[in-house]
Amino acid sequence: MKATAQRSAGHTFTHLVSMRDHQLTVDEPQEKGGNDEGPSPQELLAASLATCTAITIEMYAQRKGWDVGEIEVAVEYTPAEHGGPTKFSLDLRLPATCTDEQRERLQLIAAKCPVHRTLEGDVVFEDRITIGKAGATP
Repeated sequence: MKATAQRSAGHTFTHLVSMRDHQLTVDEPQEKGGNDEGPSPQELLAASLATCTAITIEMYAQRKGWDVGEIEVAVEYTPAEHGGPTKFSLDLRLPATCTDEQRERLQLIAAKCPVHRTLEGDVVFEDRITIGKAGATP
């Protein structure tokens, strides 16, 4: 998986992000010096967790043959401060038609989404600098 962020000309923090055949605009809110032309990187992190969780729940329910109807996953995210932990609060909103067994199982499955596991596990960063024109493939 690969994502590439390239600064939009004439904008302070606005970046065009490309992945596969898709693009989206990412920016900071005005109160942080941006133009608010898209979600912030921090918001995208929360959105990644929310959507991955929702899709994982839907895939599991589909495999089980459960018609769980409309579901919603809301994520609140508080970045770590001075050595404290990063906090994610997930609210799984399931229809009243779900049985107790379905709710319990879907809550367990929600924690198994790939983004949740990534955030929970060890992460290794490998940084490098490439000299050359931005947008050029190394």
